[in-house]
Amino acid sequence: MREKYLPDPKWRKLGLHFNTEGKAAYWLWAPNAANASLDTDRKSFRLKPAENGYWYGRDLDISADESYAITLCLHDGTKLCRADPASLAIGYNCGATHSIALNPLSYTWNDEQWKGIPLEAFIIYELHVGTFTTEGTFDAILSKLDYLKDLGITAIELMPVAQFPGNRNWGYDGVYPFAVQDSYGGARGLQRLVDGCHAKGLGVILDVVYNHFGPEDNFFCDFGPYFTDAYQTPWGQAVNFDDRGADGVRDFFIENALMWFRDFHIDGLRLDAVHAIKDFSAVHFLEALRSSRDELSAITGKHHFLLVELDLNDNRYINPPVKGGYGMDAQWIDEFHHALRVSAGQERMGYYADFSGVGDLAKAFNNAYVYDGQYSSVRRRRFGRPATGNPASQFIVFSQNHDQVGNRMKGERSSQLLGASLLRVMAGAVILGPFLPLLFMGEEYAEDNPFPFFVSFRDAELIESVRKGRRSEFKDFDDTDMPDPQDPGTFYTAKLSWEKLRRPHHAKMLKYYQELIRLRKASPILNSRIATCCAIPIGENQGIQLKRETMKGSLFVLMNFSTAGISVELEGTGANLLLDSTLATWGGESRQPLSLKSKNIVLPPESIIVIAYESI
Repeated sequence: MREKYLPDPKWRKLGLHFNTEGKAAYWLWAPNAANASLDTDRKSFRLKPAENGYWYGRDLDISADESYAITLCLHDGTKLCRADPASLAIGYNCGATHSIALNPLSYTWNDEQWKGIPLEAFIIYELHVGTFTTEGTFDAILSKLDYLKDLGITAIELMPVAQFPGNRNWGYDGVYPFAVQDSYGGARGLQRLVDGCHAKGLGVILDVVYNHFGPEDNFFCDFGPYFTDAYQTPWGQAVNFDDRGADGVRDFFIENALMWFRDFHIDGLRLDAVHAIKDFSAVHFLEALRSSRDELSAITGKHHFLLVELDLNDNRYINPPVKGGYGMDAQWIDEFHHALRVSAGQERMGYYADFSGVGDLAKAFNNAYVYDGQYSSVRRRRFGRPATGNPASQFIVFSQNHDQVGNRMKGERSSQLLGASLLRVMAGAVILGPFLPLLFMGEEYAEDNPFPFFVSFRDAELIESVRKGRRSEFKDFDDTDMPDPQDPGTFYTAKLSWEKLRRPHHAKMLKYYQELIRLRKASPILNSRIATCCAIPIGENQGIQLKRETMKGSLFVLMNFSTAGISVELEGTGANLLLDSTLATWGGESRQPLSLKSKNIVLPPESIIVIAYESI
């Protein structure tokens, strides 16, 4: 009788697992194989068949850091030598790919006292490991943790670190989901970074990609039906979550998620583009993932967050299973970004064409989703459903992120497109609103280096295909100065230039961001889970009045996106000015804060003012 494959959240089941005696157990999903073996330079270990296409070996004499590969003998007699799909480390030797035995449990953690932070306390800082520092490594990030703490950040979010060919990539072309990019510092470097973050009181979110694999060195179809022709995605064949043989694929990614939580102490996963996970199973993959996460949490005593990027206004993804949902903890909300950018003057092209500016931004503040059932001219259909009953802490908002910057032809940041006064307004809209704020690395000091798309593939045809794809995407623009994604110079232009903090303009912007975050944390209204939120357009749709209120008082965030003043009538007496973005302290031109002596005030052009009342 063949052994059953039974995933266990307490320990890693797929790939190599070392026991306390130093012996290794190994599990492989390879239903395409008639025979399979694990081979080192010293010895070959023939694997035994288990149920449902799995193969295993026990008490294997393999040393940590030893190289190994998997030999598959297919049913037609073909023999293939491949790296382990679930390898924790990948080596590239003269173009040949092999796995490296690594024991994540051998790391000595120092975060026993770390209990994590609640979701509503997340103030997220998204960064790319390769461009955040000059060195481009996990260890180099450690030197910036005090800076992030002083900024007020509570959690960093790492763009994907799954192993990709070469040394330069956004991370969304990762090929080995279990392996940590070697040029960043590998698995050990990531563990040191997470340990260091927890010592500073910072959570760590990891961006993972479960909707596609990178194109180079992608040999997963040799092992089994990882892909299906039933659906197509922007990356080609869809990953197989509901077609024949899908159980092994689902287990593969669930085991991956559990590994990050359990073996790397990651606090939360940001799942890339879950709308591209095509699954019509009775139990959706995300629901199954949430269930396995809950089993692990019962063991660890910690809540491990599942956050999703979602191009669908569908709160079933973030509703609990008891309400017919998939149980994700929160989602990125692009519509807030789009409405905010149009309010700040973004030309209504592409997906921005669906947004009218201030009116839609007010709706986003009030309802999260702008489109909740009405017709979308861009999508040419009715789109969305109301996010009824979902708290603001289930939505992550931003004025820029890697996609919104990198999807521009030249990768321009907001600081290259807008003046400092509007940058301050947009930052206040994100940080002082009811949702979870996310900052993109460098925006806090108005970094003006671009963040273009970059890769470092080896295959000449693939490289040219990427170039053609970028040119086609921007065919309606003059692409004379389009950065070449393969050019190392494109990558180096994306690195943050920390020396700019010595310049007054950048230093004042950083100080302003610090004040916004300090205010968010200090205000019992801004950080309240039960504060009501009501946003209305003002000044003939040139600005917004955002009112936050609890039983203890009210707070108004007044935003003016126009170049003219907006007349505002204050509510009641006893107004207390908490923030004026026009002050010279933050890089503005005002020497004195806005006076609240009169009930009627003029909101300065391109400004954000915060006023609090103890009572009205």
